[in-house]
Amino acid sequence: MPALATTALLLAAGCSSPPSRSDSGATTGPRAEAAAATAAERPLAVAAAPKDTAAATARPGATGAQAQRTKLSVSSYDSKTRRAVISPDGSADTRSPGPSASPSASQSPRRTAVGDVIASAPAPGAPHGLLAEVTKVIGETAEGTEVQTEPAQLNALLGDDTAKGSVPVDPAAFAVDELLPDVDVSWAKTGDVDAGPQGAAVPLGSLRLDVRADLPTAQAGTASATTSASTSASASVSGFVQIAPRVDFRYGGEGAAAAPASAYLGVSGDWSSGWALTGRADASATPARIPFATLHADPVLQVGPVPVVVNLDLTCYLQVSGDGRITVDVEQQVKGDFTAGGTFGPAQGWTPVSSSDMTSTPVRTSVTTAGSVKATLGAEAGVGLYGTVGVVADLAPYVRGEATGTVTGTDDRFEADGSWAVYGGVDLTGTLRLQLTIFGTPVFRRDIPLGALHREWPLAGSDTP
Repeated sequence: MPALATTALLLAAGCSSPPSRSDSGATTGPRAEAAAATAAERPLAVAAAPKDTAAATARPGATGAQAQRTKLSVSSYDSKTRRAVISPDGSADTRSPGPSASPSASQSPRRTAVGDVIASAPAPGAPHGLLAEVTKVIGETAEGTEVQTEPAQLNALLGDDTAKGSVPVDPAAFAVDELLPDVDVSWAKTGDVDAGPQGAAVPLGSLRLDVRADLPTAQAGTASATTSASTSASASVSGFVQIAPRVDFRYGGEGAAAAPASAYLGVSGDWSSGWALTGRADASATPARIPFATLHADPVLQVGPVPVVVNLDLTCYLQVSGDGRITVDVEQQVKGDFTAGGTFGPAQGWTPVSSSDMTSTPVRTSVTTAGSVKATLGAEAGVGLYGTVGVVADLAPYVRGEATGTVTGTDDRFEADGSWAVYGGVDLTGTLRLQLTIFGTPVFRRDIPLGALHREWPLAGSDTP
């Protein structure tokens, strides 16, 4: 009997022992919910979208109305009537697919309905992408469902998610329109090179344009009387622009009044240029701007499930101003980086962001006679979303020469009854446009200047050590 009692006690103790591993699994419910909440707070990844990126849809106001990647596609779009034909949905992937996603998480196919917000990569009739809300289902066609749309805003798709990233623009994606005869284009990317005259010197990810242009001849009577008769009263500019642009995107989730808590759109990149100005330019109170190439690209960012189409335009130009008297022979190389864009916060609204850190080195400088001249080799950039320009920025590195009295000077020696100097500098100006409200931010009533960033430094001169 004692032995039997002992065995019974041991069995009872075993039945009332602490929960086994299988029981402790019951605590994983709250832990799993906490882990899911933490994952939901993580920013959406921002990266270059694959070529076959799918459209995304959301139905604001519906239960669980978060953006989803689908097999939906925009077959056609008419920008005048805002009518689109949407091909039938396939199976929709989960909003945040990953290794743990299972087939049961997929949603069944459905047709486009009123209230759907659609984000699409460039499509027929919508070369800059499409971000639109379906306001009416018109009917079925052989290609899909014809719908009436109106412009939509990004917060309808991104909701309370956050996203932040900077994505390089593929140099091969730019369509280049050469505006002058002597323009050569070269670029390099991994596994592919399009080489111009300096193609071997182009770093990966960079786009380079080489140019040469003759400038107007100085008008009669403007040349200084001290200039010898053999001095030519004409000028030429030659050089290159090399740029590796990036698109910067940030979205900070929903804030008050359904506006984002924060947002940012801008363009940045590495810049280098080198140019030579030779001769004496025409007298011109107004700087003569000579565009020599325009470039356009529509890079698609994959922001979580949403394809965000960014429209990037660049106009490279030469600009020269002067009094038609000074003769220069100047070479300069500039290298650095730049950032231009607009940032949004609930308290301050949209405010400009602009910065540039550049240095230059003169290869050769000389100034003859008295006068002034300024030559710029710059680029104007426009960046927007889905065909609406939001930020315009003008990056203008320049070289400026001036002299007083009777001067003949070089970087090695000078003979003067006066003084001369050559300066390098950079100007960065621009504007925030109304279209930045595409983020879902409050409408502002006018364009907002980016402000003027101006830096100048001496390169050479009679007083330069």
